[in-house]
Amino acid sequence: MAPAAHYVALGDSISIDDYSGGPGRGGASLLHRNRDDDFAEWRGRDLLTVDPDATFSLLATDGATTRSLLEVQLPRLAALTRRPTIVTVTIGGNDLLGAFGDTSAARGVVVRVRSALASALPVIDELLAPGGRIVVGTVYDPSDGTGDAGRLGLPPWDDAVAVLAELNASLRSVAGEYGATVAEIAERFAGHGLLSGDPTRPEARPAERALWFCNLIEPNAWGAGGVRAAFWDAIHDN
Repeated sequence: MAPAAHYVALGDSISIDDYSGGPGRGGASLLHRNRDDDFAEWRGRDLLTVDPDATFSLLATDGATTRSLLEVQLPRLAALTRRPTIVTVTIGGNDLLGAFGDTSAARGVVVRVRSALASALPVIDELLAPGGRIVVGTVYDPSDGTGDAGRLGLPPWDDAVAVLAELNASLRSVAGEYGATVAEIAERFAGHGLLSGDPTRPEARPAERALWFCNLIEPNAWGAGGVRAAFWDAIHDN
């Protein structure tokens, strides 16, 4: 008999519960156990339905960067008593934010994120249970491709959309090199930012379910559903 599934979520706030309404409501948590009251259409599509003994470790943290991933989260992953069968990683967005407005510095960040992920993925792979899978998420754009920094309360940066696209291309590339699957979070979120409302609003559960962001860069409750959907698609891609 195969061992029970153990899912581990690494990375940043794209994966956590804090901005989506509390414990169990983040994208990674929903992948483990759906909230049928919020997402009735997802009833029966979660890891616990597939394997009632599946367990979950949420190691992603608010504000995490690639340094957090390498220096804090990977040691925590190694210290777990159960080897993971699925690991998701959402990383790079906070690194890029640290260079916001400076195109040259931001492109340097893209290179460093790629290098850090290239270092992390083999370590994760070594810690996987036999047949385990790694999923790398792309980074979404609250401007919905408009680059309208003013409406987001940010200083203008003409290259923001292009540099984010470069980051995502790099994430896809390094994931492919190391046999990881890509969760197209960025594609899922397209149209659910500025084109659907005000991403800077703080509400976790706005009346407009088409708006998936809060506090500018965080997934709200409905955005968490989008993160989960991207993860689900990635682990069922074949």
